[in-house]
Amino acid sequence: MTRTPLPLIIEDAAQFADHLRANWPETPPGHLATLNLVAKAAGYRSWQALRATTSEPTAAAPEDDKRIASALRVFDDMGRMTRWPTGHAVQRLCLATFWARLPARRELTEREVNDVLKSGETFGDHVLLRRSLIDHGLAKRATDGSTYRRIERTPDAAERAVIREISERQFAARTEQTGA
Repeated sequence: MTRTPLPLIIEDAAQFADHLRANWPETPPGHLATLNLVAKAAGYRSWQALRATTSEPTAAAPEDDKRIASALRVFDDMGRMTRWPTGHAVQRLCLATFWARLPARRELTEREVNDVLKSGETFGDHVLLRRSLIDHGLAKRATDGSTYRRIERTPDAAERAVIREISERQFAARTEQTGA
């Protein structure tokens, strides 16, 4: 039987652990009973209710192939962006790789965001990337400009394809550099 990854976001790990501890039976529960305990601790009615809230990831549509190829062309073999692409849709795909590098559910200073962006580009305009993340709705900035935060969302199939390919390039480059 193939296993489909199921994302589970736990907003409060302490509350989650307390709920599990308080409801854990004295005798070890079976597989389904354990899954139900985990789902209930995460705030769902049951394991089936948790599974129903997550949709099956879909593959990129054939019409996305051209956009994906265009986005991948602006990255080098080390997974760094070498130029700013033309076309709003291609820009968004490229920005998804930077979005994925930003830590989830965490406030970041401008310097921290800049460090992430600078490490992933070679064309020297991290400010354009930072501004574009906000313009494309992938990050938000506090009104006083002091902090930034990634906007949590599920990347679409085309974005996942680009993120995966760039991650593989980065991994291969790191592996090659270390000689592993």
